[in-house]
Amino acid sequence: MKSLIPIEQIERRIYLIRNRKVMLDSDLAQLYGVKTKELNKAVKRNSTRFLDDFMFVLSQKEQDSLRFQIGTLKRGQHSKYPPRAFTEQGVAMLSSVLKSERAVQVNIAIMRAFVKIRETISRHRKLAQKLAELEARLTSHDEQIRSLFEAINELLAPPIGPKRQIGFQP
Repeated sequence: MKSLIPIEQIERRIYLIRNRKVMLDSDLAQLYGVKTKELNKAVKRNSTRFLDDFMFVLSQKEQDSLRFQIGTLKRGQHSKYPPRAFTEQGVAMLSSVLKSERAVQVNIAIMRAFVKIRETISRHRKLAQKLAELEARLTSHDEQIRSLFEAINELLAPPIGPKRQIGFQP
């Protein structure tokens, strides 16, 4: 089934804020095809559905940091109100609040993007773990090879001191 919005386009709009993967209200409004003001009104009307772990308002410092990451906005492009950040659960709750077919389809695409990000992170963790195991194994092998070369060098080194004759001596 082809997605309404490419997952890559959604992934670019997922940010890490307060150690959580979130999407901003303006990005969600654009994806859902509504104005940011309308989206925020719907959230306010249903405030009991949006707990602190579903949605939070960005502080001025977070907003400035985010603006620096995204790039400078032109005059009139940013809201006078601080943006809201929605976690994956908050995004899921938004589709029930907006109640449109587009909201449902966009929500499905967003959920798939969050799942894809989680899978990618999981793969990276597994790869990092395997690299650490390989590095530990190679370190062990390096030590064994080094001791083998030292033993060979000892055997090849000329004897220290005068040679003792073998056999009977009167």
